[in-house]
Amino acid sequence: MSFIWPVALIGLLLVPMAAAAYLYADHRRRRDAGRFGNTALLAGLVVAPPRWKRHVPIALALAALTLLLVGMARPEATLSVDKEEATVVLAIDTSRSMAADDVKPSRLDAARTAAAAFLEKVPEPYRVGIVAFSTRAQIVLPPTQDREAASTALLALRLGSGTSIGDGITRSVDLVRPQGGPTGKDALPATVLLLSDGAHTAGPPLPLPAAQRAKRLGVPVSTVAFGTSESVVEVPLQGGLRQRVVVRPDAETLKRVAAATGGKSYVAQDAERLEEVYRELGSRLGSERKPREITYAFAAGAALLLLAGGAISTLWFRRAL
Repeated sequence: MSFIWPVALIGLLLVPMAAAAYLYADHRRRRDAGRFGNTALLAGLVVAPPRWKRHVPIALALAALTLLLVGMARPEATLSVDKEEATVVLAIDTSRSMAADDVKPSRLDAARTAAAAFLEKVPEPYRVGIVAFSTRAQIVLPPTQDREAASTALLALRLGSGTSIGDGITRSVDLVRPQGGPTGKDALPATVLLLSDGAHTAGPPLPLPAAQRAKRLGVPVSTVAFGTSESVVEVPLQGGLRQRVVVRPDAETLKRVAAATGGKSYVAQDAERLEEVYRELGSRLGSERKPREITYAFAAGAALLLLAGGAISTLWFRRAL
Protein backbone atom coordinates (compact mmCIF):
# COMPACT_ATOMS: atom_id res chain seq x y z
CA MET A 1 0.00 0.00 0.00
CA SER A 2 1.20 3.51 -0.80
CA PHE A 3 -0.08 7.03 -0.11
CA ILE A 4 -0.77 10.02 -2.37
CA TRP A 5 -0.32 12.50 0.52
CA PRO A 6 2.06 10.66 2.89
CA VAL A 7 2.79 13.88 4.82
CA ALA A 8 -0.73 13.63 6.26
CA LEU A 9 0.39 10.59 8.25
CA ILE A 10 2.03 13.02 10.68
CA GLY A 11 -1.48 13.47 12.03
CA LEU A 12 -1.26 9.98 13.53
CA LEU A 13 0.69 11.58 16.36
CA LEU A 14 -2.68 12.83 17.59
CA VAL A 15 -3.75 9.27 18.45
CA PRO A 16 -1.23 8.58 21.26
CA MET A 17 -1.71 12.17 22.47
CA ALA A 18 -5.48 11.63 22.69
CA ALA A 19 -4.97 8.29 24.43
CA ALA A 20 -2.62 9.87 26.96
CA ALA A 21 -5.09 12.72 27.58
CA TYR A 22 -7.90 10.22 28.19
CA LEU A 23 -5.84 8.16 30.63
CA TYR A 24 -4.82 11.30 32.51
CA ALA A 25 -8.44 12.49 32.71
CA ASP A 26 -9.58 9.05 33.93
CA HIS A 27 -6.88 8.99 36.59
CA ARG A 28 -7.77 12.51 37.73
CA ARG A 29 -11.48 11.64 37.92
CA ARG A 30 -10.82 8.63 40.14
CA ARG A 31 -8.44 10.68 42.31
CA ASP A 32 -11.02 13.44 42.78
CA ALA A 33 -13.75 10.90 43.54
CA GLY A 34 -11.60 9.47 46.32
CA ARG A 35 -10.86 12.90 47.72
CA PHE A 36 -14.49 13.98 48.16
CA GLY A 37 -16.16 10.74 49.19
CA ASN A 38 -15.78 7.47 51.01
CA THR A 39 -15.04 5.03 48.19
CA ALA A 40 -15.76 1.99 50.37
CA LEU A 41 -19.25 3.37 51.14
CA LEU A 42 -19.89 4.29 47.51
CA ALA A 43 -18.93 0.79 46.42
CA GLY A 44 -21.66 -0.62 48.62
CA LEU A 45 -24.31 1.80 47.38
CA VAL A 46 -23.63 1.77 43.63
CA VAL A 47 -23.08 -1.26 41.44
CA ALA A 48 -20.30 -0.09 39.15
CA PRO A 49 -19.69 -1.80 35.81
CA PRO A 50 -16.35 -3.55 35.28
CA ARG A 51 -13.62 -1.00 34.84
CA TRP A 52 -12.57 -2.31 31.43
CA LYS A 53 -16.00 -1.56 29.99
CA ARG A 54 -15.39 2.18 30.37
CA HIS A 55 -12.42 1.95 28.05
CA VAL A 56 -14.07 0.03 25.19
CA PRO A 57 -16.00 2.95 23.59
CA ILE A 58 -12.94 5.21 23.83
CA ALA A 59 -10.71 2.51 22.30
CA LEU A 60 -13.12 2.21 19.38
CA ALA A 61 -13.17 5.98 18.96
CA LEU A 62 -9.36 6.10 18.91
CA ALA A 63 -9.30 3.32 16.30
CA ALA A 64 -11.78 5.30 14.21
CA LEU A 65 -9.57 8.40 14.54
CA THR A 66 -6.60 6.34 13.34
CA LEU A 67 -8.47 5.18 10.24
CA LEU A 68 -9.63 8.73 9.47
CA LEU A 69 -6.10 10.09 9.74
CA VAL A 70 -4.73 7.33 7.48
CA GLY A 71 -7.54 8.04 5.04
CA MET A 72 -6.48 11.69 4.89
CA ALA A 73 -3.17 10.48 3.40
CA ARG A 74 -5.20 9.01 0.50
CA PRO A 75 -3.98 5.39 0.55
CA GLU A 76 -3.60 3.41 -2.67
CA ALA A 77 -3.61 -0.36 -3.20
CA THR A 78 -2.85 -2.41 -6.30
CA LEU A 79 -6.11 -4.12 -7.26
CA SER A 80 -7.36 -6.27 -10.13
CA VAL A 81 -9.58 -4.22 -12.46
CA ASP A 82 -11.42 -5.34 -15.58
CA LYS A 83 -9.91 -4.46 -18.93
CA GLU A 84 -12.33 -2.89 -21.37
CA GLU A 85 -10.79 -4.12 -24.61
CA ALA A 86 -7.69 -5.82 -25.94
CA THR A 87 -6.42 -8.06 -28.72
CA VAL A 88 -5.22 -11.62 -28.15
CA VAL A 89 -3.41 -13.71 -30.75
CA LEU A 90 -3.27 -17.48 -30.42
CA ALA A 91 -0.06 -18.67 -32.08
CA ILE A 92 -0.34 -22.44 -32.52
CA ASP A 93 2.41 -24.78 -33.62
CA THR A 94 1.18 -26.91 -36.55
CA SER A 95 4.46 -28.70 -37.28
CA ARG A 96 4.50 -32.41 -38.13
CA SER A 97 5.16 -33.30 -34.49
CA MET A 98 1.67 -32.10 -33.55
CA ALA A 99 0.42 -35.38 -35.05
CA ALA A 100 1.98 -37.27 -32.13
CA ASP A 101 -0.56 -39.24 -30.11
CA ASP A 102 1.15 -39.11 -26.70
CA VAL A 103 -1.65 -36.62 -25.95
CA LYS A 104 -4.93 -38.22 -26.99
CA PRO A 105 -6.33 -38.19 -29.60
CA SER A 106 -3.40 -36.12 -30.95
CA ARG A 107 -1.48 -33.05 -29.90
CA LEU A 108 -3.20 -30.91 -32.52
CA ASP A 109 -6.69 -32.05 -31.52
CA ALA A 110 -5.89 -31.43 -27.85
CA ALA A 111 -4.63 -27.96 -28.76
CA ARG A 112 -7.91 -27.23 -30.57
CA THR A 113 -9.94 -28.32 -27.53
CA ALA A 114 -7.86 -26.22 -25.16
CA ALA A 115 -8.10 -23.18 -27.44
CA ALA A 116 -11.89 -23.56 -27.50
CA ALA A 117 -11.85 -23.55 -23.68
CA PHE A 118 -9.75 -20.40 -23.84
CA LEU A 119 -12.29 -18.68 -26.10
CA GLU A 120 -14.98 -19.32 -23.50
CA LYS A 121 -12.98 -17.40 -20.89
CA VAL A 122 -11.92 -14.40 -22.98
CA PRO A 123 -14.16 -11.35 -22.34
CA GLU A 124 -16.58 -10.64 -25.20
CA PRO A 125 -15.17 -7.17 -26.10
CA TYR A 126 -11.77 -8.73 -26.81
CA ARG A 127 -10.65 -9.41 -30.36
CA VAL A 128 -9.03 -12.78 -31.00
CA GLY A 129 -6.68 -13.64 -33.86
CA ILE A 130 -5.10 -16.97 -34.79
CA VAL A 131 -1.67 -17.61 -36.31
CA ALA A 132 -0.45 -21.08 -37.30
CA PHE A 133 3.25 -21.72 -37.68
CA SER A 134 5.27 -24.63 -38.98
CA THR A 135 8.15 -23.97 -41.40
CA ARG A 136 6.59 -20.56 -41.90
CA ALA A 137 3.84 -18.71 -40.06
CA GLN A 138 0.54 -17.76 -41.61
CA ILE A 139 -2.47 -15.78 -40.44
CA VAL A 140 -5.44 -18.09 -40.04
CA LEU A 141 -7.81 -15.47 -38.60
CA PRO A 142 -7.33 -11.68 -38.33
CA PRO A 143 -8.37 -10.27 -34.93
CA THR A 144 -12.14 -10.39 -34.56
CA GLN A 145 -14.84 -10.49 -31.88
CA ASP A 146 -16.61 -13.25 -33.79
CA ARG A 147 -16.10 -16.32 -31.58
CA GLU A 148 -17.81 -18.60 -34.10
CA ALA A 149 -15.30 -17.57 -36.75
CA ALA A 150 -12.49 -18.29 -34.28
CA SER A 151 -13.86 -21.76 -33.58
CA THR A 152 -14.13 -22.47 -37.32
CA ALA A 153 -10.55 -21.28 -37.85
CA LEU A 154 -9.30 -23.68 -35.19
CA LEU A 155 -10.92 -26.58 -37.04
CA ALA A 156 -9.20 -25.46 -40.24
CA LEU A 157 -5.68 -25.90 -38.83
CA ARG A 158 -3.59 -28.31 -40.88
CA LEU A 159 -0.20 -29.90 -40.22
CA GLY A 160 2.98 -28.61 -41.87
CA SER A 161 6.58 -29.72 -41.51
CA GLY A 162 9.22 -27.77 -39.51
CA THR A 163 8.87 -25.44 -36.52
CA SER A 164 9.58 -21.70 -36.84
CA ILE A 165 8.82 -20.27 -33.40
CA GLY A 166 10.50 -16.99 -34.28
CA ASP A 167 8.33 -16.47 -37.36
CA GLY A 168 5.24 -17.37 -35.32
CA ILE A 169 6.09 -14.64 -32.80
CA THR A 170 6.90 -12.09 -35.52
CA ARG A 171 3.72 -12.68 -37.52
CA SER A 172 1.59 -12.58 -34.35
CA VAL A 173 3.12 -9.28 -33.22
CA ASP A 174 2.67 -7.78 -36.71
CA LEU A 175 -1.00 -8.69 -36.46
CA VAL A 176 -1.52 -6.46 -33.39
CA ARG A 177 1.18 -3.85 -34.09
CA PRO A 178 1.03 -3.23 -37.85
CA GLN A 179 3.78 -1.09 -39.35
CA GLY A 180 2.82 2.58 -39.14
CA GLY A 181 0.14 1.91 -36.52
CA PRO A 182 0.00 3.37 -33.01
CA THR A 183 2.48 2.08 -30.44
CA GLY A 184 3.13 2.57 -26.75
CA LYS A 185 0.32 4.09 -24.70
CA ASP A 186 -1.62 5.01 -27.86
CA ALA A 187 -1.99 1.36 -28.88
CA LEU A 188 -4.66 -0.96 -27.55
CA PRO A 189 -3.45 -3.63 -25.12
CA ALA A 190 -2.38 -6.79 -26.91
CA THR A 191 -0.85 -10.12 -26.02
CA VAL A 192 0.27 -13.30 -27.74
CA LEU A 193 -0.32 -16.82 -26.41
CA LEU A 194 2.09 -19.21 -28.11
CA LEU A 195 1.85 -22.99 -27.96
CA SER A 196 4.63 -25.20 -29.30
CA ASP A 197 5.49 -28.87 -28.90
CA GLY A 198 9.01 -28.75 -30.31
CA ALA A 199 12.24 -26.83 -30.71
CA HIS A 200 12.84 -24.12 -33.30
CA THR A 201 14.00 -25.90 -36.48
CA ALA A 202 13.34 -23.35 -39.23
CA GLY A 203 14.41 -19.76 -39.40
CA PRO A 204 15.22 -16.95 -39.32
CA PRO A 205 13.99 -15.11 -37.31
CA LEU A 206 15.16 -16.89 -34.20
CA PRO A 207 12.87 -16.98 -31.13
CA LEU A 208 14.80 -14.64 -28.81
CA PRO A 209 15.36 -11.78 -31.31
CA ALA A 210 11.67 -12.02 -32.21
CA ALA A 211 10.82 -11.85 -28.49
CA GLN A 212 13.00 -8.77 -28.03
CA ARG A 213 11.14 -7.05 -30.86
CA ALA A 214 7.83 -7.97 -29.23
CA LYS A 215 9.02 -6.37 -26.00
CA ARG A 216 9.99 -3.15 -27.81
CA LEU A 217 6.49 -2.98 -29.29
CA GLY A 218 4.87 -3.64 -25.90
CA VAL A 219 3.42 -7.08 -26.68
CA PRO A 220 3.92 -9.73 -23.96
CA VAL A 221 4.19 -13.31 -25.18
CA SER A 222 3.02 -16.10 -22.89
CA THR A 223 4.23 -19.55 -23.87
CA VAL A 224 3.05 -23.12 -23.34
CA ALA A 225 5.46 -26.02 -23.87
CA PHE A 226 3.20 -28.90 -24.85
CA GLY A 227 3.68 -32.68 -24.99
CA THR A 228 5.88 -35.31 -23.38
CA SER A 229 9.60 -35.78 -23.86
CA GLU A 230 9.48 -39.35 -25.18
CA SER A 231 6.93 -39.09 -27.98
CA VAL A 232 7.92 -39.99 -31.55
CA VAL A 233 6.52 -39.31 -35.02
CA GLU A 234 7.27 -40.97 -38.33
CA VAL A 235 8.81 -38.75 -40.99
CA PRO A 236 8.46 -39.95 -44.64
CA LEU A 237 11.73 -40.36 -46.54
CA GLN A 238 12.53 -40.92 -50.21
CA GLY A 239 11.89 -44.42 -51.47
CA GLY A 240 8.86 -44.94 -49.25
CA LEU A 241 10.92 -45.29 -46.10
CA ARG A 242 9.88 -43.71 -42.82
CA GLN A 243 12.07 -42.41 -40.00
CA ARG A 244 11.01 -42.37 -36.36
CA VAL A 245 11.92 -39.03 -34.74
CA VAL A 246 11.65 -38.13 -31.05
CA VAL A 247 9.80 -34.83 -30.63
CA ARG A 248 10.45 -33.01 -27.36
CA PRO A 249 9.11 -29.58 -26.35
CA ASP A 250 11.82 -26.94 -25.91
CA ALA A 251 10.54 -25.60 -22.59
CA GLU A 252 13.72 -23.66 -21.83
CA THR A 253 13.59 -21.54 -25.00
CA LEU A 254 9.88 -20.86 -24.52
CA LYS A 255 10.56 -19.83 -20.93
CA ARG A 256 13.18 -17.34 -22.12
CA VAL A 257 10.78 -15.93 -24.71
CA ALA A 258 8.13 -15.34 -22.05
CA ALA A 259 10.63 -13.80 -19.62
CA ALA A 260 12.02 -11.46 -22.29
CA THR A 261 8.57 -10.07 -23.11
CA GLY A 262 7.00 -10.00 -19.64
CA GLY A 263 4.71 -12.95 -20.33
CA LYS A 264 4.10 -16.19 -18.42
CA SER A 265 5.53 -19.60 -19.26
CA TYR A 266 3.82 -22.94 -18.69
CA VAL A 267 4.52 -26.61 -19.26
CA ALA A 268 1.59 -28.88 -20.17
CA GLN A 269 2.31 -32.57 -20.69
CA ASP A 270 -1.27 -33.65 -21.23
CA ALA A 271 -4.58 -32.40 -22.58
CA GLU A 272 -6.07 -31.76 -19.14
CA ARG A 273 -3.18 -29.55 -18.05
CA LEU A 274 -3.19 -27.70 -21.38
CA GLU A 275 -6.89 -26.93 -21.06
CA GLU A 276 -6.35 -25.82 -17.47
CA VAL A 277 -3.55 -23.47 -18.57
CA TYR A 278 -5.66 -21.93 -21.33
CA ARG A 279 -8.60 -21.37 -19.00
CA GLU A 280 -6.27 -19.70 -16.51
CA LEU A 281 -4.81 -17.48 -19.21
CA GLY A 282 -8.28 -16.52 -20.41
CA SER A 283 -9.30 -15.51 -16.89
CA ARG A 284 -6.04 -13.64 -16.33
CA LEU A 285 -6.45 -11.60 -19.52
CA GLY A 286 -9.78 -10.22 -18.36
CA SER A 287 -8.17 -8.12 -15.62
CA GLU A 288 -5.01 -6.23 -14.83
CA ARG A 289 -3.32 -4.94 -11.70
CA LYS A 290 -3.57 -1.17 -11.24
CA PRO A 291 -3.19 1.22 -8.29
CA ARG A 292 -6.53 2.45 -6.95
CA GLU A 293 -7.26 4.93 -4.19
CA ILE A 294 -9.01 3.22 -1.25
CA THR A 295 -9.73 6.21 1.00
CA TYR A 296 -13.39 5.18 1.01
CA ALA A 297 -12.53 1.91 2.76
CA PHE A 298 -10.80 3.73 5.64
CA ALA A 299 -13.64 6.26 5.92
CA ALA A 300 -16.22 3.46 6.01
CA GLY A 301 -14.22 1.57 8.64
CA ALA A 302 -13.96 4.70 10.80
CA ALA A 303 -17.70 5.30 10.56
CA LEU A 304 -18.47 1.72 11.61
CA LEU A 305 -16.12 1.96 14.59
CA LEU A 306 -17.69 5.22 15.72
CA LEU A 307 -21.18 3.72 15.42
CA ALA A 308 -20.08 0.67 17.39
CA GLY A 309 -18.49 2.81 20.10
CA GLY A 310 -21.59 5.02 20.39
CA ALA A 311 -23.92 2.01 20.53
CA ILE A 312 -21.86 0.29 23.25
CA SER A 313 -21.61 3.48 25.30
CA THR A 314 -25.36 4.05 25.06
CA LEU A 315 -26.15 0.44 25.96
CA TRP A 316 -23.79 0.22 28.91
CA PHE A 317 -23.75 3.76 30.29
CA ARG A 318 -26.89 5.37 28.74
CA ARG A 319 -24.81 8.14 27.22
CA ALA A 320 -22.97 8.81 24.01
CA LEU A 321 -19.16 8.76 23.78
